[in-house]
Amino acid sequence: MAFDAGLAGRIRRALPGNRAISERKMFGGLAFSMNGHMFCGVVGADLMLRLGEEGAAAGLTRPNTRPMDFTGRALKSMIYVDASGLDSDESLQGWVDSALQFVASLPPKK
Repeated sequence: MAFDAGLAGRIRRALPGNRAISERKMFGGLAFSMNGHMFCGVVGADLMLRLGEEGAAAGLTRPNTRPMDFTGRALKSMIYVDASGLDSDESLQGWVDSALQFVASLPPKK
């Protein structure tokens, strides 16, 4: 599955200059990680976010979102945001910041 390279570029521009952030191809798309924890990615034309259970539940109350069900079963801590929910750089920045804030609360992977 190809991923939206334009969305990937927008995510890169939204990220802080932090050496702990990396990216790699996974899930048939592109994933971004901080300190070894995946926090967002691009799957097809959708933004994939790791927000924790509470953050994901709150995110799902917003338009243009749905549970991440990559495995056929919804993951409680992750959501998708479709392209119409990412129409401005501000909306994308808000989502990326929320995911970064969540993974910053996790201990670094060894």
